[in-house]
Amino acid sequence: MAAPPKAAMAKWEKVRSFALGLPGATEEFPWGETVAKVNKKVFVFMGMTDGSHPLGVGVKLKDEVLHAHALSCPGAQPSGYGLGKAGWVQIPLGGKGAPAADVLCDWVGESYRTIAPKKLVAQLDADR
Repeated sequence: MAAPPKAAMAKWEKVRSFALGLPGATEEFPWGETVAKVNKKVFVFMGMTDGSHPLGVGVKLKDEVLHAHALSCPGAQPSGYGLGKAGWVQIPLGGKGAPAADVLCDWVGESYRTIAPKKLVAQLDADR
C-alpha cells in the first residue's frame, strides 16, 4: 500500500479539521473508514488514509447546483450502496482537476446543514 499523495493528504487534513470544528461533530471509524457525524448521523465520509483506496470524501448535496458541480469533478460519482440516490457524491481528492480544499469544505458545510438538527445549524450561523 502506497501512502496517499501529499497534496491529497493535505486537503484531507483540512477537510477533516473543518468537519470536526462544526457544532456537535464527532469522529468515528466504522468499517475502518473515517467519518464525521452529527447527532449520530454521518455528514461526511472521509475514507481511509492507509493507501488501500484513493483518498476522497463523500458528502450529501441536496442543492442541485452544488450536486452538479461536485459530480463534474474528474472521477466524482454518486456514492455507492444506494446513497447516490439520496444526493451523496464521492469526490476524489487527488489527481488533475480535483477540487480545492476550500470548495470541499463548502460542500462539507452544506452536507452538515442537511444532516444536523436545526438547533446546531442555528448555532453554526450564530458563530459565523
